[in-house]
Amino acid sequence: MPINTRNSTVSRRNEILNAINSEGQVYVDELSAKFGVSEVTIRNDLDQLEQKSLLIRARGGAMKIEGRVGVDYNLSEKDKINYQEKVRIGRAAAKLIKNSEIVLIDSGTTTAEMVKNLTEIEDLTVITNALNIATLLISHPGVNLTIPGGYLRKNSQSLVGPLAERSLKNFYVDKAFLGVDGFDTKTGLYTPNIEEAHINELMIEIANEVILLADSSKFKKKSFAFICPIDKIDIVVTDDKLSDDDRKRLEDAGVKVIIA
Repeated sequence: MPINTRNSTVSRRNEILNAINSEGQVYVDELSAKFGVSEVTIRNDLDQLEQKSLLIRARGGAMKIEGRVGVDYNLSEKDKINYQEKVRIGRAAAKLIKNSEIVLIDSGTTTAEMVKNLTEIEDLTVITNALNIATLLISHPGVNLTIPGGYLRKNSQSLVGPLAERSLKNFYVDKAFLGVDGFDTKTGLYTPNIEEAHINELMIEIANEVILLADSSKFKKKSFAFICPIDKIDIVVTDDKLSDDDRKRLEDAGVKVIIA
């Protein structure tokens, strides 16, 4: 497949995912007209996205996956969802990091967008269990990088388990930046994996300030493993699709909300 064709296919499928996450359902004929491609092409797009568990095929179109517990997407799949929102969130979150701080950064596509905006930082200590984050920072002249041990979860590209937990217990940081798979403002933060939940709990314990990076598609969702209630979070950085009731619930709990 030529590069320009491949890029247009990726872009179209990304837009389809954004539409289905914001509207809940999409239709083949409408997508065909919108993108100027055949209905056969759109059906193939939807079939490919369904195979990656990013949507559910329905008669004449597809529906958003709602309320599924324990879906553990890999980072390449997550990166396609609400990409522009993640870029804005990452840019806003990077402004919260100051020179000479010690910060802990969790794995994830939104935290990765934040790290991409640290080009001007001159003196920063970063602790991360995420290989995608470490890869982005490894050549940064102003960053001192610490990576705890553990075994690798390929889906999240993060190091977890008892060794990683023991390593983190040796540290205390100014700020912890976390990403999650589910965020119910009535109950708290969730992730599909128990070991990820354990290490996230520890990250929260060793941080003076906890900052959550979550686009609006993560709200009103739960996953298999509970991390913590919302009163453990100090700041939430999200996008302008956050519902009024979720924002009020956060602010009533003393959580600062930053809209990117």
